[in-house]
Amino acid sequence: MKNNYHFVAISGSLRKGSFNTMALLAAQMLAPKNITIEHLSIADVPLFNYDLHAEHTPDAVEKLNDAVKSADALIIFTPEYNYSIPGVLKNVLDFMSKSPKQPLSMKAVGIISASPSLLGGIRAQYHLRQVLVAVNAVSMNIPEVVITQANTKFDEAGNLTDEKTKEFISTFLTSLSVFSDVLKK
Repeated sequence: MKNNYHFVAISGSLRKGSFNTMALLAAQMLAPKNITIEHLSIADVPLFNYDLHAEHTPDAVEKLNDAVKSADALIIFTPEYNYSIPGVLKNVLDFMSKSPKQPLSMKAVGIISASPSLLGGIRAQYHLRQVLVAVNAVSMNIPEVVITQANTKFDEAGNLTDEKTKEFISTFLTSLSVFSDVLKK
């Protein structure tokens, strides 16, 4: 087992008050001392169009490709839109799938979802897992972190206040470090 881990994380929501971005920031604060989590923004990624991007990958996408490729693991925080993942998240994954660097291939991926609903985005997680199979990423199945009724688990400043959710995230991060080690063997 390694001593230190560098994870990268993206939020599949561009909304200012996103519960998934709040969860990402909470994970950064809850990470054990041997795990760093770098928040990668997807806000500047244009819409994928192979006609426009076949010869030149946009700089924002190249930065994501390089960061994901060099990380020990990727964490995706996804909301659920209409029983699936947001279009902006799918767009980013489509871009990365076309990169000759193949940053997602055999990459350890952890998934967390947060939603005000009683299901907490679980359907989006299942759809995301299907997409990750297509790009040869390897998603960690257990433990799952599904933050239900997220509107009751963060304060007005965006801080995670629910102790059980904090425990789930902490366990998830430690499990992801072990999972990433197993994939590298």
